[in-house]
Amino acid sequence: MSLIRPFAGLRPDADRAAEVITPPYDVLSSAEARIRAQDKPWSFLHISKPEIDLPPETDPYSDAVYAKGKENFQRMLQVGVLRRDSADSYYVYRLVMGAHTQIGVVAAASVSAYTADRIRKHEHTQPHKEDDRVRQIQALNAQTGPVLLTYRQRAKIDDLVAAVAAAHADVDVTADGVRHSLWAVRDAVVIGALTAEFERLDCLYIADGHHRSAAAARVADARRKANRRHTGKEPYNYFLAVMFPDEQTQILDYNRVVEDLNSLSPEEFVKRVRNAFQVDPAPEPVKPEQPAMFGLYLKRQWYRLRIKPELIPGSDPVRRLDVSLLQEYLLQPVLGISDPRLDKRIGFVGGIRGVEELMRRVDSGEMAAAFSLHPTSLADLMAVADAGLVMPPKSTWFEPKLADGLVSHLLD
Repeated sequence: MSLIRPFAGLRPDADRAAEVITPPYDVLSSAEARIRAQDKPWSFLHISKPEIDLPPETDPYSDAVYAKGKENFQRMLQVGVLRRDSADSYYVYRLVMGAHTQIGVVAAASVSAYTADRIRKHEHTQPHKEDDRVRQIQALNAQTGPVLLTYRQRAKIDDLVAAVAAAHADVDVTADGVRHSLWAVRDAVVIGALTAEFERLDCLYIADGHHRSAAAARVADARRKANRRHTGKEPYNYFLAVMFPDEQTQILDYNRVVEDLNSLSPEEFVKRVRNAFQVDPAPEPVKPEQPAMFGLYLKRQWYRLRIKPELIPGSDPVRRLDVSLLQEYLLQPVLGISDPRLDKRIGFVGGIRGVEELMRRVDSGEMAAAFSLHPTSLADLMAVADAGLVMPPKSTWFEPKLADGLVSHLLD
């Protein structure tokens, strides 16, 4: 079974793509989605967050929500807003956000490769979120949210992708400041070459989408057990993915805010921090330009923190991460935050919001302090995945985001 394969994608007509595509389902709250989809009947939010079409008090995990999503999906199919391509294809997908460009391939990725760890993970999933994606896939009989994958850059793949993108794009729209361009790859020779080149990779890495890939694997397992004529070629044996080379995949910082100083005064807090960090006041916001450096914003004052070098482990790919160092030497011993997944005193702010958002939340009194971090690197992510380990929660924030609704993968 090949690592990836082409598929007949379900897509909006080119002239309707701007009406359809939306940010990923987990980027917007239900309230935000309800506002964005107002008076936009073909917004994909009616499929990815169908609770917006039910009373506001509706439980987003209720049976009625998945049924509504199916109803909305079928309606868009029936009126032709979404159409399935007539032949199996790969799709070249380019994202442009400001000065950053990344260009990759949309494909169906092998569930068998995922379970065999040839598509490698770096993160635990939460059962209720995984269950939600399973129910959504089963209700629609489709995968509509792509998994973001990355791989060690390969020149021959770059060349094939660039040749496709030299032609006029089938879809070219801008939404939320990001330009999305898509080319369908129907040439059998190019399809074969892309399949062969990806097959030569040792592995792919999940960058973002662990719940979606885990859910796809569960659906595949259930359908395989129920299908007496299972061959391994059925669409449910693959999941919707977009693959970018590591040199183009962009990780931004994922910062922390805390509600209180664990009963310490600001002066006592800074004194305790000095046990593991060099602490220097900074005249301007601190956006760390290298690993092992952190920014602290407290009482309208920025500080630059540098962890003492002897505390950085040399070989452990998880403990040497900045998010791990901050947790082990500051958040837990000083602030008493032992489990950031469960402690409600800590919040997380994606780097796309900038240090201004950290300052706003502290200055407003909502939070007591904020920490800015250097972005986790793709090399670190791959090292953790290669070791079969998991990263701490909220270690990576990927931008630009993939669009929901641009290409979907039907399972029939």
